[in-house]
Amino acid sequence: MSVYTAKEIMDIIPHRYPFLMIDTIEELEPGVRALGRKCVSVNEPYFQGHFPGNPVMPGVLIIEALAQVGAVAILSQPEWKGKTAYFAGIDKARFRRKVMPGDVLMLEMTIIKSKGSVGVGKAVATVDGEKAAEAELTFAIG
Repeated sequence: MSVYTAKEIMDIIPHRYPFLMIDTIEELEPGVRALGRKCVSVNEPYFQGHFPGNPVMPGVLIIEALAQVGAVAILSQPEWKGKTAYFAGIDKARFRRKVMPGDVLMLEMTIIKSKGSVGVGKAVATVDGEKAAEAELTFAIG
């Protein structure tokens, strides 16, 4: 399958509206890498307060969206089916540009280290090919 819909994503990770932060998974190599898409809409509830008259997607939610893409990459493996991937650390986080309504956020997570139920992924978010955010995210599966 080349594109996973929101329903298929919800079969892999436990997140639900309003906290499911990804619309589709465009590419998936279980346990290795995933590429997701988030179409940022002015109707997102956080835009009411962040910031009125100047809507900007909060950086922490960009990181959360990246983590969810990583969770799909990890939890799509049969041995982790039905589990939850939790944050265990965030390192080297950098925000490069604002993400605003109308932007299409491409979210890529590549697993760079994994041992048992703990691992690290390199996460990059882009808009129109321009880097918006990046980080190394550590996860633990429970």
